[in-house]
Amino acid sequence: MAYRIGTYVAFAADGNTDFTKSDIRFYNLLKGWNSMKDRTFKFINPHEKGPQLRGESQEETIKRTLRSRLDNSKRFLLLVGNTTRLDNDFVPYEIEYAIDKCKLPVIVVYVNYKVRITDSCPTNLKALLPSSLIERINNGTAKTIHIPFRERIINKAIKDFDFNSLPSYNFSLYLDSVYDSIYKPGEI
Repeated sequence: MAYRIGTYVAFAADGNTDFTKSDIRFYNLLKGWNSMKDRTFKFINPHEKGPQLRGESQEETIKRTLRSRLDNSKRFLLLVGNTTRLDNDFVPYEIEYAIDKCKLPVIVVYVNYKVRITDSCPTNLKALLPSSLIERINNGTAKTIHIPFRERIINKAIKDFDFNSLPSYNFSLYLDSVYDSIYKPGEI
C-alpha cells in the first residue's frame, strides 16, 4: 500500500443517483462541509482522486476501483442509515476489504442520530449495521468508533483514528467528556 492519506466514505446508495432518496445526501453534506473555507471540517476524499465510476461500469471494474481507493485510505467512515444493513453488493464488499485487507479503523456514523451515543444506546443502533460489520465486530477484527451524524464529532473521529491509531475496542464509544470538550451544554 502506497500513499495512505484519504478518508474512505461508504454508504448505501440503494441503486439511486437521486441525492434525496438515499444516504448519498449525507455523503454530499460531508463534501460540502469539507469544501467550505470557514469550516474546520476537513478530509481527503479518495473518491475524488483517480478514475470516476459510472453507472454502466462492470462489477469487477467497480471493485478494482474501490480497492484502489481503500488501499490509499487511512480510515473507513461508514454512513449508517435505515437501509445500510440491507445493502448486499458494494457496502459489504467495502467493509470486508477495509477491515480484512487494509486494517482500517471504522468510524460508524449514524445518519439519523443527532445526540450523543453512550453506552446505553448501542443495542438499538447495532440493529442498523450490515452483517459483514457485525461479524467483524463480534470476532474482534474490526476496531470501530460509533458516533452521531454531527460535524464536530465526525471531524474529531477523523483526526483521532487512522490505520496507525485504532479505536481501543471492537465497539468503541466516546465518553461524555469528549462531547463536552467540543460542544456547548445542550448542543448535543
